[in-house]
Amino acid sequence: MKPWKYIVALWMTGVVIAGFLIPIPEIPILKESARNLFLHVPMWMTMSVCFALGLFYSIKYLHDPDLSVDRKAETTTQIGLIFGICGLLTGSVWARFTWGTWWTFSEPRMNLAALGMMIYVAYFVLRTAFDNPEKRAKIAAVYNVFAATTIPFLLYIIPRQLPSLHPGADGNPAFSEITAPELRYIFYPAVIGFIGLAIWLIDILNRYKKVKYQLEQQEL
Repeated sequence: MKPWKYIVALWMTGVVIAGFLIPIPEIPILKESARNLFLHVPMWMTMSVCFALGLFYSIKYLHDPDLSVDRKAETTTQIGLIFGICGLLTGSVWARFTWGTWWTFSEPRMNLAALGMMIYVAYFVLRTAFDNPEKRAKIAAVYNVFAATTIPFLLYIIPRQLPSLHPGADGNPAFSEITAPELRYIFYPAVIGFIGLAIWLIDILNRYKKVKYQLEQQEL
């Protein structure tokens, strides 16, 4: 295992331990559930980084077609979707303990985030519809560019224009209150750690797909 992977593993271990042990300041509504800040928000940020990488590789493929680049676009998008789903799950758990329900259709952020994940699920469904690798890669790259451009609108722009139960709206504590100074010592390292973990997973998955592709080529 490469040295940076040991660093990521130790970093994440420290973040998890500190996240459980650090005293939580008195925050109205959230109380002890504020610890979910160390999981929920970093997962969304990590997802955004992965989707941005997927967008980069998709554009790169359209500019200079190379199946290895398409593989990287697929891999980074796949890991991004996993973190996005984890973000939805941790958000649902948080909602249960702060809003009293696992899911509410009156909360635009939750519903639009779920819509965003469905758009990316469609990306992988689309990839299964083509047998020709070049055609699949090209159409998938175009769709991935479209999918990536929807995320800023669905997760950041549109929700800001609508009433929300999320921090900073309708009596809920503002994000600046949630990220109190004592919590930021864990929150920011958690963001860095989750992004490092995502890069690690991308590397593993990409190498697996590469070996699988080489074995398939040898069988032809």
